[in-house]
Amino acid sequence: MDFYLGLVQIIGVHTLLGLSAYCVLLTGQVSLAQAGFFAVGAYVAGMLTVLAQWPLIPALAVAAVVSGAVACAVGFPALRVKGLMLVVATVAFGEAVRLFFFNFTYQIQAGVLHLGPHGAEGFRQIRYFPEHGWSTLDVVLFIWVVVALVMAGLWWLDHSRVGAVLRAVGEDELAAQSVGINITAVKVSAMTVGGFIAGIGGGIFAHYTTHIEHAQFGVVLATFAIAYPILGGLSNVFGTLLAAVFIQGFLIEGLRFMGDWRNLLFGGLIVLAMNVRPRGLLDAGTTRALKRLFAAGKERSGA
Repeated sequence: MDFYLGLVQIIGVHTLLGLSAYCVLLTGQVSLAQAGFFAVGAYVAGMLTVLAQWPLIPALAVAAVVSGAVACAVGFPALRVKGLMLVVATVAFGEAVRLFFFNFTYQIQAGVLHLGPHGAEGFRQIRYFPEHGWSTLDVVLFIWVVVALVMAGLWWLDHSRVGAVLRAVGEDELAAQSVGINITAVKVSAMTVGGFIAGIGGGIFAHYTTHIEHAQFGVVLATFAIAYPILGGLSNVFGTLLAAVFIQGFLIEGLRFMGDWRNLLFGGLIVLAMNVRPRGLLDAGTTRALKRLFAAGKERSGA
């Protein structure tokens, strides 16, 4: 049972990671910086609860704000370039963050233990959940409440004027600029929101794993971040959730018995999915069909 609860935790945290990239992708930008923001949130939240003895919720809030501020600072220079140059710039940022934490050491002594980040050895003893009596089920429920709140916020944002502006910039920058939309402000705002969400996800990740290190926040994690919304589709936030379940639940855990062959199949299935469903698993057409099906079901039950 603990295995399945752990898998549900992983899917929840990776959904937050994917949602952080969803915001940026709506503006038509492909950013691989999300792993860096995720790492900032993980270390900041962990240091606040372990070293400063903060409660978890305020620690996550501060981690999200710090990650959002870093994303905003990165967004101004990075989003002035496009395409491959943006990918290179954001990969470089992510690697810079990873190498920073590879060399970052800040510890305090608590009895016989030394607590805090210790360079390449990572940050151990992030034990907020067990020390406060949280069960595995409690952690799962907490993660998915956060996921639900973030998804609800992004769904509302997506159906507001802000969402229309983001999509307008993503579809045609020149047309959006011609009607008075500040392209730079929109892109930086999307990057900031994405960094805020990644900070929350990173903070939760640090606390349920209890040990983090620089190697966990590399290019592979950044690739997962953009794979979820691209594979799931950008028509709505539920596509990102569906893709996280598909990749983490089926491709990674469900096919673990295949060993190294799973890596080949993983790539092949992603390519197949993108060819069969180029607009994502949950594109606009699928969403409309599901709405019609749901409406027809309600009519039959009402009759």
